[in-house]
Order: sequence, then C-alpha cells, then structure tokens
Amino acid sequence: MSPLAIVFISFGVSMDALAVSITNGMVLRKVRIKEALRIGMFFGFFQAIMPLIGWLLGVKFQGYITKIDHWIAFILLSFIGGKMLYEAVKSKGEDCPVKGSKEEVLSNRELVLLAVATSIDALVVGISFAALKMSIIRSITVIGIITFGICFIGVLIGKRCSCIFRNRAEVFGGAVLIIIAIKVLIEHIGIF
Repeated sequence: MSPLAIVFISFGVSMDALAVSITNGMVLRKVRIKEALRIGMFFGFFQAIMPLIGWLLGVKFQGYITKIDHWIAFILLSFIGGKMLYEAVKSKGEDCPVKGSKEEVLSNRELVLLAVATSIDALVVGISFAALKMSIIRSITVIGIITFGICFIGVLIGKRCSCIFRNRAEVFGGAVLIIIAIKVLIEHIGIF
C-alpha cells in the first residue's frame, strides 16, 4: 500500500475523533494549549495502538472482532453522548464561569473511553493491514501523528465557540456522539 493511501486511511479513521475533539473544545469551560495537546495525544495514541492490536490479532480472529466491534463503539459513544445530554439539561441556565473559577477538564477515564470508542474502526483496519502484509510501524506512526494533529486543531476550533453557546454545544456534542454511535451500528449491521 502506498504512503498516500496510508495518509488517506489516517484521515478516514480519525474523523470521529475530530468530531469529538471539536465538541470537547466547545463544551469545556477553559481550553488551554496544554489541554488541547493532552486530548490530541490520547486520541492519537489510541488511533495508533488499535491498528497494532488488530494487526497482532491478524486474520485468524477477524470474524470474532468484526462481530462485536460495532456494539462496543455503539455502547461507549451512546453512554458518553447521553451523559453529555444529561449534564446539559441539568446545568441549563447556569452562567458562564467567572474569572478564577475552577477549571473544568476531561478526566483521563473519560478521555480513554472517548478515544477507545472512536478508534474501534482502526482495530479492524489493523486486521486488514495484517491481511495485506503491510509494514505496521510506518502505518501506525502516520495514523497516530495525523490523528494527534487533527484532534489538537479540532479542540482549538471548538474553543472558538462563545460561552453563550456552551449549553447548546453540550447538547450538540451529546447528539453528535449518539449519531456517530448509530452510524457505526447501521454501517456494521448493513441496514442501508
């Protein structure tokens, strides 16, 4: 597979992570460069490690993995999206934080759940890399770097949203995660 094809695959598998990163930038009260780097690193790491895991599992277990990967992504994304919708409804009417208030950041646990949920497809890509006998180190390096960069920029884009839209952004973000979850499920079940 050509290096250009790996770049396109990298962009393809990182689109869900980009959507979640933009949403995180919109929802978090204060987003500093350090937090954008942290979010980018989590997503970049998991987008790189999942194809490696898939490659290591190889074609031998492909049938088992592809039977449940969509359910795992669906459950995780739906849960996190539902939690965001709940928190948006619960905090409706709250004012924007004043200067000096406690900074809100995503916990490592939340980031791991988001990163795993958005990188399940990359696991299947890793299985296809094994079937094609591709160089996995080069592939996962490109995927990790591109995902990191896209997600870092995504958080900063999301940050541009005004505090006035915070509650709406949280509703939007929760809805986006649930829509992505449904899309993953529909694609794998083959309804359309």
